Amino acid sequence: MKTKRTFKPEELRYLKLLAKQYPTVQAASTEIINLQAILNLPKGTEHFISDIHGEYEAFLHILNSCSGVIKEKLDELFGTSLPRSERDQLATLIYYPEEKLELVSKQADDLKEWYRITLHRLIELCRWISSKYTRSKVRKALPKDYAYIIDELLHTHYDEADKRDYYENIINTIIDIDQAPSFIEAVCSVIKRMAVDHLHIVGDIFDRGPRADIVMDSLLNYHSVDIQWGNHDILWMGAASGSRTLVATVLANSIHYNNLDVIETGYGISLRPLSIFANEVYKDCDTHRFAVKLTGPDAEQYTEKDKLLSARMHKAITIILFKLEGQKIVRHPEFAMADRLLLDKIDYEHKSITIGDTTYPLEDCDFPTVDPADPYALTPEESQVIDQLTASFQRSEKLQSHIRFLYSKGGLYKTFNGNLLFHGCIPMAPDGTLLHFTIGGKERWGKEFLDYAEKTARKAYYDKPGSPERQQGMDFLWWLWAGRNSPIFGRDRMTTFERRLIKDESAWTEPKNCYYTLYQDPAVCDMLLKEFGLEGPHCHIINGHIPVKAKKGESPIKGGGKLIVIDGGFCKAYQPTSGIAGYTLIYNSHNIRIVSHQPFAGRQEAILYNHDIANDSLIFERMESRVKIAQTDIGRTLQSQANDLRRLLEAYKSGAVTEDHKD
Repeated sequence: MKTKRTFKPEELRYLKLLAKQYPTVQAASTEIINLQAILNLPKGTEHFISDIHGEYEAFLHILNSCSGVIKEKLDELFGTSLPRSERDQLATLIYYPEEKLELVSKQADDLKEWYRITLHRLIELCRWISSKYTRSKVRKALPKDYAYIIDELLHTHYDEADKRDYYENIINTIIDIDQAPSFIEAVCSVIKRMAVDHLHIVGDIFDRGPRADIVMDSLLNYHSVDIQWGNHDILWMGAASGSRTLVATVLANSIHYNNLDVIETGYGISLRPLSIFANEVYKDCDTHRFAVKLTGPDAEQYTEKDKLLSARMHKAITIILFKLEGQKIVRHPEFAMADRLLLDKIDYEHKSITIGDTTYPLEDCDFPTVDPADPYALTPEESQVIDQLTASFQRSEKLQSHIRFLYSKGGLYKTFNGNLLFHGCIPMAPDGTLLHFTIGGKERWGKEFLDYAEKTARKAYYDKPGSPERQQGMDFLWWLWAGRNSPIFGRDRMTTFERRLIKDESAWTEPKNCYYTLYQDPAVCDMLLKEFGLEGPHCHIINGHIPVKAKKGESPIKGGGKLIVIDGGFCKAYQPTSGIAGYTLIYNSHNIRIVSHQPFAGRQEAILYNHDIANDSLIFERMESRVKIAQTDIGRTLQSQANDLRRLLEAYKSGAVTEDHKD
């Protein structure tokens, strides 16, 4: 005889709450069946992208093409029935439906016939891609205006004679009432939505490239995404939080790379206070070491006056930056960065500086705002300028919206389906142990330190303005950006001072943390994974930050396959170093593969000539059997929910909880 189950009081309280959502045996049973059905479906495709650096055109193309997944599905479905040229055109239509439809409308001989054929192909592809999802999940992904019609077309069996007329009538009606273009756009959107279940951005959305704000806009609308903060993201997070030091850093970087569109056009931040100040204070100064990098097709449009103003602005904000950084280092001796106090080491008489044991000649000692007796003090004019600029960063509604999103969807690391994702490094000592930090009054290392670092980084944005806690958070964000062996910087020092003022390039070196050597050892990778609670044959570290020098034969796969570097290489400035446009990663239910990309010719080239980003795909790990949702993180959550519902069924059957048949 079966023993009657007894329930602890706290368990019973939980089950009574659960009963409000599933008030009967039938309701609980139905949900258990639904959950078990979901658990047996294949896992969704994960897409990993890193180091976008504002290159929005290349990023959006990678996002639209799902790093080749769309083209792969087209080949699977139409490889033997459509020529390559037609598959390429269909792929471009899916990537850029609005622009491609406009082009086709001018070129097609029989536009209605083209619509009819294309709609059939798109619906067939959409059915193929969505087949591994529940009908409920597909319905939730459908655009509201066409949800019913798309659902009908996806689930109508065309081969049945009595359904064929029904199917064709829907297609013909869509064309006859001039809804084909908007309907095609809707179906293309669903195809892209179903091709990738979840997107991981492994850091560095901002800086270098032209419009990080456009990248952020696309992520705001993405159906499922997480972000691991990169050092350049932290920089903008600090600027938006009100850190004058990080505002100065953002501006110095943006002016140096002539990348002001994102600031002025993207975020509506005026640089007029800085330009007026620079033109007045630095008008008679030597600025040759602060010349702005002018590259690209627009470089020739700048006059000598423009170049001179940019150099003055660059020098003005950089000197403000050096002062503010010095103040932080003095304020926080626990950062152990006193050796980076350099303004007070300048020998103005001999135009030189001694760093460590080496004396270097300085290319520029013309600093009208620096008082040698108190070199880290801002002048009243400098203080007013940086205050005005910081207020502009805090008032930009669009920037604040993007930074809130970064905080809500982001963190310093993430464990997801057996993989450990982070941008920079897990700081290590030369002997292979985890590097210890005494910041925040306690010694920490590994996961504990990253958890502390993330919590402190959030103080910069969420704690009360003007409070010591918020100031502590903003100072810590600067340490994450440039601090010795910071987990997202991963170097001994940032040599901006040396690069601007010293010609001898030996002074520019920024030694990397030992992590970047030690991660070649599979045992080290296993140790790091275990530190974050991950063990097993299909666990990996997925890393951004450091470009892979592919042209020199370097592989993105490290540690015997335990670690994968996916620095996206989107930034054009890095591509001569890497030799390619970086890597992305695809993890589906069959395998994990890394995709290497060639530089993107541009959006217009893609639309006009169906030119895709050339890529090579390497499967470096195959699953023994197809991975099901039950084996994923979400699957374990769903299984836990099913187990709770089984306990609720027991409670109903034992009478410990009473069913509620309202009708």
